[in-house]
Amino acid sequence: MRLTLPTILTLFRIVLLPVMVVVFYLPFRGANLAAAAIFIAAALTDWLDGWIARRYGMTSAFGAFLDPVADKLMVAVTLFLLVERNPSQMLAVTSAVIVGREISISALREWMAEIGQRAKVGVATVGKIKTIVQMVALVVLLYQHDSPELRLYRVGEYLLVAAAALTIWSALVYVRAAWPVLTERDRG
Repeated sequence: MRLTLPTILTLFRIVLLPVMVVVFYLPFRGANLAAAAIFIAAALTDWLDGWIARRYGMTSAFGAFLDPVADKLMVAVTLFLLVERNPSQMLAVTSAVIVGREISISALREWMAEIGQRAKVGVATVGKIKTIVQMVALVVLLYQHDSPELRLYRVGEYLLVAAAALTIWSALVYVRAAWPVLTERDRG
């Protein structure tokens, strides 16, 4: 296996996760800002590795496997941190919806790939929008600055609810695309 620059960036994103966790829990002023900055760096490598892979033809089977794994790890770990730090029902439910969708759609895609139908559940536009809203929400929640003038944490919560709604919508889009194959297999 030859490591390409996009794959190295994806691996770097995975390495940033434990760094973000440690920084998140460090008892210094600005730890929340540092954790948010690390998350932003990871999110930017997600965009950059995909752009480089497509632009310069540096795609690989390993990279195609690893990229979504890194994305899901990044989101799940961050949600776990946030729920642990601020255990509210709303945050727990939206996090469960988001993580549950990621697991379910990953399983659906894997199964569709096994039967040679992976293209039917390709990335949809609503999934891309969901990812952007989710990443912005997570950055805001990691930052967790709540000044009287600008209630960013509340904005982050509302964005995460919007991301959870888009998560459900995108899951329905993927299931709808796979439905003919799913029901055909049951009949056959």
